[in-house]
Amino acid sequence: MARRSASAGSGLAPWMGVAVIVILLDQITKLIILKTFAYGEFHRITSFFNLVLVYNRGAAFSFLSSADGWQRWFFTALGIIAAVVILWLLKRHSGQKLFCTALSLILGGALGNVIDRVIYGHVTDFLDFHLNNWHWPAFNAADTAITCGAILLILDELRRVKRGK
Repeated sequence: MARRSASAGSGLAPWMGVAVIVILLDQITKLIILKTFAYGEFHRITSFFNLVLVYNRGAAFSFLSSADGWQRWFFTALGIIAAVVILWLLKRHSGQKLFCTALSLILGGALGNVIDRVIYGHVTDFLDFHLNNWHWPAFNAADTAITCGAILLILDELRRVKRGK
């Protein structure tokens, strides 16, 4: 089944609104952590969750974080390219609510992390989930939005495939 075109939807405004909300939530939470915590400082919230201030100079799971600095601009450029592609997809498919919600979450998250890379040279992470001594890599609200968007893209595709049968 073909995806509906932009003419079937209400345009980019609602999807840009979702992305802007994600960016604002991401940047506000990062500023709160930056103003409240020293680097490496953590506060235990529950038996499985801490707030901690750490910096990620790489990508997901600190991939390439120990490189010589080129990764800052590489991941910044990658985020901007992804944003341009997502904007094109949003414009083309603005009438598809689940698909566009997913893309908007990814867009907002990507741009939230691009802002960090441009301003600070790294991404600020602060959400630390753990089980005993095993810690999931720390992440932030932008990463959460990107992950939720990716899950929604998978659900959208599964629904599309199911309708096509």
